[in-house]
Amino acid sequence: MDDLSFEESLEQLEEIVSKLENGDIPLDDAIDEFNKAMQLVKVCDEKLTAAEEAIAKIVEENGDLVEFNINE
Repeated sequence: MDDLSFEESLEQLEEIVSKLENGDIPLDDAIDEFNKAMQLVKVCDEKLTAAEEAIAKIVEENGDLVEFNINE
């Protein structure tokens, strides 16, 4: 699951949510789908955190990295 892109993970998560919302799924399958969804949520969260960290720094003209503060 870690090799999926953020978009692929999110798409699979949306499909699972749709299945679970329909309610036409046996309990055992619903539990399996819920567990898969929780893994996808974790993958998405990790990818978002990595992206936030990557854009949280900006490069000054001299090449030094500085923390980016949106309030500036």
